[in-house]
Amino acid sequence: MTGPHPAIQLAVAVADRTATPSAAPTGLTSRPWWRQSLAHGAPGLALLHIELAAAGLRPWQPVHEWLTYITSEPVTSGPDSHLYYGTPAVAHAIACAADHLPGYERALQSLDQTITADTQYRLDAAHARIDAGRLPDLAEFDVIRGLTGLGAYLLRRDPDGKTLHAVLEYLVRLTEPIQDASEALPGWWTLASPDGRPHPDFPGGHGNFGLAHGISGPLALLALAARRGVTASGHLKAMLRICQWFDRWREDTREGFRWPYLIKRAHLHAGREPLGPQRPSWCYGTAGLVRTQQLAALAMGDAKRLNLAGHALTQAIGDPAQRTATTDLSLCHGFAGIAHLATRVIVDAYPDTSAQLHTFLPVLLDEVLPSGADPNDVTTALLGGQGGPSLLEGAAGIALAVLAPATGSAPSSGWDTCLLIATSKD
Repeated sequence: MTGPHPAIQLAVAVADRTATPSAAPTGLTSRPWWRQSLAHGAPGLALLHIELAAAGLRPWQPVHEWLTYITSEPVTSGPDSHLYYGTPAVAHAIACAADHLPGYERALQSLDQTITADTQYRLDAAHARIDAGRLPDLAEFDVIRGLTGLGAYLLRRDPDGKTLHAVLEYLVRLTEPIQDASEALPGWWTLASPDGRPHPDFPGGHGNFGLAHGISGPLALLALAARRGVTASGHLKAMLRICQWFDRWREDTREGFRWPYLIKRAHLHAGREPLGPQRPSWCYGTAGLVRTQQLAALAMGDAKRLNLAGHALTQAIGDPAQRTATTDLSLCHGFAGIAHLATRVIVDAYPDTSAQLHTFLPVLLDEVLPSGADPNDVTTALLGGQGGPSLLEGAAGIALAVLAPATGSAPSSGWDTCLLIATSKD
């Protein structure tokens, strides 16, 4: 008999090396943000232990220890909190456990009240900004820091609630054009650079396509909500408006369909240069945009877009130049994340596309864990690497991301709802 897939061994090895908070590097645990950062801290590691326990691969005791650790001190709420930091980040980890361990539900109810109040405060500010005819910051609406990320949490926890409905109403307004000087701009256009600050390389700002920080995130939430039967007035029209934006800027090349990471103000009038090979990642790139458009196609009954999305990912992964442009293993922008996205796309793609994508899963996993490599040695390298044990760029995220392609099963805990690529019901 053969043992478990090496990628599963890798995930288990990462978990075993981080079985308790005391095993984490003191250089991280001494930083005040680490306890409540989903992106780079303890909640991300908690997700790994939760997923492995929910899948029956590891015990629940490490989960209890990690959740006790992240809730043992007050967490940040208010304007400095978001899905990847503070109360929502901690709540996401606990919610993934609570589906299997009802004893955590009481703690979640208190966190939910705080998140609901904070979301409403941010919604009021966003509507006031729109009423004033001003363009948004990325952090107002994006997945990582904005209302879309909070909406993802609410879709999981309270899909029929008034606050989620209010978030969806806001996203509909976000897609409506705003007059700026002499021209109408998309309502999600920002006058800053991608890092959120003014920069001379971005005169007149930019339009961001990415799933982590751009308009793909709102489209994904609108689509996921619609698939759950939760919609606001103008919901489908808003989705169509974003899809038409993608269609306008899609580039059809010999190597497949591509979309830019972003466009600048000058591109609106003069067009842009052809796109070169770029990594097809979750945060920016084809994998994230494909899954977003696939979800939108399913929600709108758009067979043509569904087919196009599946082929775009197949072509991107099959293109050696785009694989070469992918230079790390991370969940956020590396091979592990692409492999995990591919498993989500496979489930909802047409059969021929699913079959093609299946053939690429071993190739992507081999990038993470080369054939014959010792999972323990790879674990050591990942934990000692630049991303450390983190979710988005380090070992916890890589370990989580390889599980679905290795097992052929969707996550048991719904941990990836924070990526806006599925709901906990998928």
